[in-house]
Amino acid sequence: MQAFHNNPTIKAEYLTRVKAHEAADEIIHGKYWENGKGCAVGCTIHSDQHSAYEIELGIPLILARLEDRIFEGMANGYSKKFPARFLSAIPVGADLSMVWPRFAVWLLVDEEHGVIRFTKKNSKQWTAVHHVAELYRNLKSWDKRDKQAFKDAAYAAYAAAAAYDAYAAAAAYDAAYAAYDAYDAAAYAAAAAYDAYDAAAAYDAAASKKSYKTQADKLLELLAAA
Repeated sequence: MQAFHNNPTIKAEYLTRVKAHEAADEIIHGKYWENGKGCAVGCTIHSDQHSAYEIELGIPLILARLEDRIFEGMANGYSKKFPARFLSAIPVGADLSMVWPRFAVWLLVDEEHGVIRFTKKNSKQWTAVHHVAELYRNLKSWDKRDKQAFKDAAYAAYAAAAAYDAYAAAAAYDAAYAAYDAYDAAAYAAAAAYDAYDAAAAYDAAASKKSYKTQADKLLELLAAA
């Protein structure tokens, strides 16, 4: 799959659309698409069908759900600019299949922003988070991932989360299951982003406020580099 189906006209068309919604103050939280207003997804495709990103834009479904989750978590001022920034960052014709795996590694084990910060070194949580991140780090192709290995890692992360009520391990579970479950992969990716926010919120109120904006900035960076 190539971003915007390798057609600059498609990028220009949808970017013009979301910028028009932004200028008209029609980008809102909590609704997909209603009466000419909607969220990041709604104002991009004029519906609530995340799968349309693949059909219309050549953008993987998993990234559509990730954009949606991050948008809903951000404050109004920054979030309204996010749909246009999201589309602007993507190079026409880019292969975006490895953006989620790279985002997952960052979300899990980045020393400054990853959920690993909220675990105790060498604990079950810490080990589970690192294991999932390592599986993602070693991926060469999203299409050739070892789904069973990710499933096993997800179960280990689930056990750690259940034992310690730990959001960090929950994020690792959802991130791992995103690589295992072909049908609901996008939903699990979005859940991992939400768990990362919860981990920050449980740890520090100030950190929670920055969490989604930081995720947005990282996603834009990875999209631009694809």
